[in-house]
Amino acid sequence: MSKFFIQEVESAVDALLLQQVILYPTDTVWGLGCDAEVPPAVDKLYALKQRDADKPCIVLVADEQMFARYAAVVPPNLSELLEKQEKPTTYVVPASPAIAKNLVGPDGTIGLRIVKDDEFSHKIVRRLGHGVVSTSANISGKLTPATFAEIEQELIKGVDYVVNWRQDDATAAAPSRVVRVQADGSLEVLRD
Repeated sequence: MSKFFIQEVESAVDALLLQQVILYPTDTVWGLGCDAEVPPAVDKLYALKQRDADKPCIVLVADEQMFARYAAVVPPNLSELLEKQEKPTTYVVPASPAIAKNLVGPDGTIGLRIVKDDEFSHKIVRRLGHGVVSTSANISGKLTPATFAEIEQELIKGVDYVVNWRQDDATAAAPSRVVRVQADGSLEVLRD
């Protein structure tokens, strides 16, 4: 890892510890993020994104243990599901009290994604020790930007910290697959 990489991870984590909103590259698209356990930071993120409070965001977690911290019910077959997934997948599960209440959906659920294939966002989550909100870097209702260059200036200027990593990456990314975990462990695909 380069010194610059480590410095950017530390700067992002410092901003999250100060309950700030960051703009950062994830394992899918560029995202707006904050500490998933801090309601005022979540409120700030929602205001910036102009997102309805009843539309929950995804939370990135580092591993199965962190997943279990935020899920009131952990799928018994989670390890198997993770092994089989072919692309980043968000699992909608009942939320635990550890997550900021303003991130929980009206049905009591939260979307959790274990970051496996992106070293940068994984390091941020691991170093913070909390889940990190991940919602696409766009105003609600507008198209999700596929690259940093497509992000609106309004959002770039509105966040507290813009990560200076992979901004010149022109590879178009796609949002994660989203599945709801049923009581029997089966999956209902909400977005493929």
